[in-house]
Amino acid sequence: MTTNNADLRQEKVETLNELIQATRDSAEFYADAAKAVKNPQLRSLFDDMAESKQGLVGSMAREVRAEAGQPATDGSLRGSLHQFYSTLRAEMAKDHGDYAYVKELEKSEDRLMAAFHDVIKRDDAPKAVKESLLSYLPKVQQHHDTMRERKWAMEARH
Repeated sequence: MTTNNADLRQEKVETLNELIQATRDSAEFYADAAKAVKNPQLRSLFDDMAESKQGLVGSMAREVRAEAGQPATDGSLRGSLHQFYSTLRAEMAKDHGDYAYVKELEKSEDRLMAAFHDVIKRDDAPKAVKESLLSYLPKVQQHHDTMRERKWAMEARH
């Protein structure tokens, strides 16, 4: 079975839009966490992470437009990620401990990175889609590693 260029573009746009939505959800979660934590260094880190994720959203949106698509403009269609962030925000409102935010943000990074890897590993995902996602993976990995290291540092102090 061959995939024509229109089908390939459509799949690329749909995949990127799903990841745009998940990344936007993550950016919003960081922005919310920045407002809630007491530690000024964490506040600054979370603001930086939110901004970096918005930059990633912007890059993916430009790529969607280059494929003659319309970038996603709202939250996640991936029900599990959207549900995760909604539930987590409610829980965090009850427990404003800075470590709780770091721990949960690190988990959210695991989920976002897994979403990218899921597509990259798919046998049926077109090469052009995988190549596109691979170009964003270093930034996604950097976000993940930053939060993992912050979590480990905070755990070491307890």
